[in-house]
Amino acid sequence: MRAFFSSFTRLHLLSKTVVRIVYFLIGVLACGLLAGTAGADEFKLTSGETLNGEAVLPTANEQGIQIKIGDGQYQKVTWGSFSQDDLKKFAKNAKVEPFVQPFIEPDPEEKIKRTEVNIKEPPRLERPARTSLVSAMFSSSAGLLMLFLVYAANIYAAYEVSIFRAQPTALVCGLAAVPGLGVFATIAFLSMPTKMTRQAPAVEEVAAEAAAQSAAAEAEAGVNPMQSEGAAHPTGLKLAHEENVKSTLPETVVFQRGQYTFNRRFFETKFAGFFGVVRRDADKDMVLVIKSHRGEYATTRISRIAANDLHVQVQKGHATEEVLVLFQEVQEIRLKHKDAPAS
Repeated sequence: MRAFFSSFTRLHLLSKTVVRIVYFLIGVLACGLLAGTAGADEFKLTSGETLNGEAVLPTANEQGIQIKIGDGQYQKVTWGSFSQDDLKKFAKNAKVEPFVQPFIEPDPEEKIKRTEVNIKEPPRLERPARTSLVSAMFSSSAGLLMLFLVYAANIYAAYEVSIFRAQPTALVCGLAAVPGLGVFATIAFLSMPTKMTRQAPAVEEVAAEAAAQSAAAEAEAGVNPMQSEGAAHPTGLKLAHEENVKSTLPETVVFQRGQYTFNRRFFETKFAGFFGVVRRDADKDMVLVIKSHRGEYATTRISRIAANDLHVQVQKGHATEEVLVLFQEVQEIRLKHKDAPAS
């Protein structure tokens, strides 16, 4: 009996020890479960849902990350589904930060700092001191050049006015060169009427006047004027063929500066027949007499013409010479027959 009770006692002690070990294992397992539950995170998604689980960081990539929501259960969540707070938590990990950073919205202050523009004032030139217009013109090279050009243009305008109004060129240009008087002098001469040149008396009038003076002198000397050689009475008889020759010659046409503007169009319209090498019909015996500052030229052909001048052929002995004539120098043009007397 004593051996039986000792065996029973040992068995009872062994059973208590086993029970204690079982309770200890159950406690350890419960602590492990509580620790696993305590290590789980809470993620707030943009859809309004809340996800509890543990982020598996090694699975992070450009698309998202795996979340362990239970034993053997995982859920793939994209980065765009996490809230900004969760994304900032993930950004604290150096390995996950490159994938999360594009989805993190900057704070307003940070956004202002990023978009802030630093305006730098460019270097500016100092403005010169304010002066009058006249002093400013004389104080710079550009102003002096402009004044010189205006001065030269006024003198040239005076030259053109002297030719247009048939006034002495030296007088008009001299007055225009006087400072303070130039513009007014040019305007004054331009306002004057054109100075008409006096026409030379005709050859017949000069001959008649000379004959009258000779007859008067012979009458005073007691000589009969009708007996003098070559004397002819104004009302005396004349040969018919002489009158016919004079009557068939065309009248001389005179074009004077002031009444006409001498330019290329004028010559091309009035004297079109003088541009050809061979002239026919009524123009073949006509002669152009051009009077200019350089002299008087009698021509039968205009060889060349430009915008400001023309070239005419002038007879020099047995040869011809080409002469340049400027439009601005032409004073008078006469269109006459080659047999008509010179005026």
